[in-house]
Amino acid sequence: MSISQSRDIWLAFKDLCLAVPLSGTTAGVSVLILASLYLLQGYRQRRRTTRLRGPPSPSRMWGFSKVVLDPAVATELYEQWADEYGPVFKVPLVLGESKVVLWDPKAISHFFAKDTWSYNQTPFNKIAGAMTVGRGVLWADGEGHKRQRRALNPAFSAAAIRNLTSVFQDSAHKAVIAWEAEIASNQGAQNAVINVQQWMNHISLDSVGIAVLSHDFGALNGTHSEAAEVLNAFGLSGNAAHSLVILAQNFPSILKLPLPRTQFAQKLNLIIGKICEEILGRSRKEKETAGAVQGDKSCLGLLLKAEGAGLSHQEVSAEAKTLLVAGFETTSISMTWSLVELARNPDMQTKLRNECLEFGATPTYDDLTNKLPYLDAIVNEVLRLHAPAKELPRSAIQEDVIPLSKPLCTADGKYTDSVTIPKGTVVVIPLVALNCSVGMWGPDAKEFKPSRWLEEDTATQGAREGFRRLMSFGGGARMCVGKVFALTEFKAVLFILIRNFVFELENPGMKMVESFGPIARPGVAGSADPERVPLRVRRYEA
Repeated sequence: MSISQSRDIWLAFKDLCLAVPLSGTTAGVSVLILASLYLLQGYRQRRRTTRLRGPPSPSRMWGFSKVVLDPAVATELYEQWADEYGPVFKVPLVLGESKVVLWDPKAISHFFAKDTWSYNQTPFNKIAGAMTVGRGVLWADGEGHKRQRRALNPAFSAAAIRNLTSVFQDSAHKAVIAWEAEIASNQGAQNAVINVQQWMNHISLDSVGIAVLSHDFGALNGTHSEAAEVLNAFGLSGNAAHSLVILAQNFPSILKLPLPRTQFAQKLNLIIGKICEEILGRSRKEKETAGAVQGDKSCLGLLLKAEGAGLSHQEVSAEAKTLLVAGFETTSISMTWSLVELARNPDMQTKLRNECLEFGATPTYDDLTNKLPYLDAIVNEVLRLHAPAKELPRSAIQEDVIPLSKPLCTADGKYTDSVTIPKGTVVVIPLVALNCSVGMWGPDAKEFKPSRWLEEDTATQGAREGFRRLMSFGGGARMCVGKVFALTEFKAVLFILIRNFVFELENPGMKMVESFGPIARPGVAGSADPERVPLRVRRYEA
């Protein structure tokens, strides 16, 4: 019996003792009967629960909790475990707890179909999310999530993003001007070593600020911003594998302690919340006095339309913070990885540049979506190999029977075509591991190979859930609401940068690694500066 099960039994027994007076024989017998019934119910539940196989724990205290923090290690281990123990297996964690990992496509489809209803955010993620950005769409479950998602959808529809494409292109052009000036100032050289991660952060922050909140943070112009400072610090705060943070996954009340990441989360909430409230307040007044702001293409107007009709004042503020934080970090990481991969693969870089140069005119939203196949392939391949979010954990709020696409051998040596899990089970979808699975993508699954997206048989490969068989945006009711926004920004920025510059690694032997934490940033192995991703950049001359 796990610690959580023992704790549940003890709490239930304590509640019974408090509910029934302990004076007299009748009361004592009543408590004994009720406690026995509860224990019998637990016994029957354990009998129904499928006994899953999984790797033996390497540590009684930590299990694999610290091991799987390394994205590269976790990706390899998950596939090995799926091969050895079957497409649904358990992984030992802290103090005898475990999580159930789904690798089976039918099981994953079932999971996504029930997400927010039978599967909710884990208690840790609920507390951490509320602490960081408030009780917005990432925090909500069930009907609350459905209502918030419905209110947000118009702001992130294809029609809305079509009007925002020029915002992304303007940000990219500002970076072009700045990089040209930096190259020109590098006397005698035709290139400059540029920290592309820092600049992708600038592009992403300014783009999401204007597109979502109609507010220019001015990062590309060198303007100091508290928002940029705290967003960067928050991303880096996940690098340390702090033991208390690992324990907090099982004991969320630890988040109330003054941990560095907790303090960053609170600071982020205060600063971003203040900025969002000021912008929202100003926009509300403009809306009251003059109606809709003319020429405002941001998502803000659509958010304010939802206020009162579908969202409360507090929810609108939480959505604004959520969109700013999520939109900044994830797209910045993907754009940084795209430049790194193109620097590693000069032939691919040349092919992409030729496609973009031959296209000629500045592409519209529809052009970026449909008329640049190799750009589309590059973007998809970056998202496949370098998904910012590594895995997706949920907590089962009730017992569930998960169907399988093929029989699974259990710990009892029996075969079953479904898995029964009890209430409270933590279920994980390993997004990046599935994206890199040899079984799903073929023997070259670990290679950067954009051409796979141009091959006819691609439609038969990969997981069935997610965007174009990618798991990078999740799936089901919680599929990333900003998917179209992120893809359009990514393509618009990369189109402009690759037409103007040639990218090379600063050093041929430069090894890239990913940081620990739920959102993994790229960095140079052994570098003292985890934010620095240096590439040698020169102006492209036809």
